[in-house]
Amino acid sequence: MALREHLKEARNRLIKSGIALVLATVVGFFIYNPVLTALSEPILDLNAREGREAVLNFDGVASPFDLLVQVSVFIGIILASPVWLYQFWAFITPGLKTKERRVALSFIAVAVPLFLAGIYLSWLVLPNAVRVLTDFTPSGFSNIILVTAYITFVLRLMLAFGIAFLLPVVLFGLNLVGILTGKQILKAWRITVFLICVFAAMAAPGGDALGMLYLAAPMLVLFFIAIMLCLLNDKRRDRRRAALDAKVEASADTASDLDGL
Repeated sequence: MALREHLKEARNRLIKSGIALVLATVVGFFIYNPVLTALSEPILDLNAREGREAVLNFDGVASPFDLLVQVSVFIGIILASPVWLYQFWAFITPGLKTKERRVALSFIAVAVPLFLAGIYLSWLVLPNAVRVLTDFTPSGFSNIILVTAYITFVLRLMLAFGIAFLLPVVLFGLNLVGILTGKQILKAWRITVFLICVFAAMAAPGGDALGMLYLAAPMLVLFFIAIMLCLLNDKRRDRRRAALDAKVEASADTASDLDGL
C-alpha cells in the first residue's frame, strides 16, 4: 500500500474506534454512580473498619461534572476495548488476507481478557495500596482527599495494569508477522526484566512494594511465556521454510533432468 492509503486506513480505523468509544462512554454515563461508589469503597473502609477519618471532597463547582466525564470515558475505554484493540491490530497486520484475519481475531481473543485481567488485578491491589499509603498520615490528622485526585490515581493505576498485560501479546503478535524473532526478544531479556521492574515501580502506588510485586510478577511470567511461544513459532516457520526450499530444489532438479533429455 502507498503512504496515502496507509494514512486513509489509519483514519478509518481511528474513526471506528472513536465511534465505539463514544457509544461506550454514553453507557458509562448511565452506570457512573455505582462505579464511583465501588471505586470509593477503599476510602470508606478506612472509616468503617479502621476508625480513621477519611473523606473524599470536591474542590469546585464544576468538579462533579468533570469527574462524571472522566469516569465515563474510562468506562468507555474498557467497554470498547474489543473494538479499539481489534482496529489497532488489524492496522498493523499487513494485507488482512484470510490468515491475517485469523491472527487478528486470535490477538483479540487473548488481548481483551488479558487487558481486563490487568484491570481486575489493579482492583484487588487498590484497597491495600490505599491502606498502606494512608498509614503515613500522622496521628491526630485527617485525610481530606480531593475526589478528582483520588479517581485520577485509581484510573491511572488500572490503565497501567491493563496496558502492562498487553505487552507480551504485542511481542508475540510482532513475531507472528515476522517483525521480531524469538532470539531477538530473548537476547534482550535482562534489559526487559529491568524495564518491567522500573515500570512496575513507577506505575504501582507510591511506597507500596507489594503493589509493585503484584504488577511485576504477572508481567514477567507473561513475558517469558511470550518468549517461549515466539521460539516455538520460529521453529515452525523454519521447518516450513526448509520444506519449501526442498520442494523448490526438487523442482529445479526435475527441470534440469528434463532439459538434459
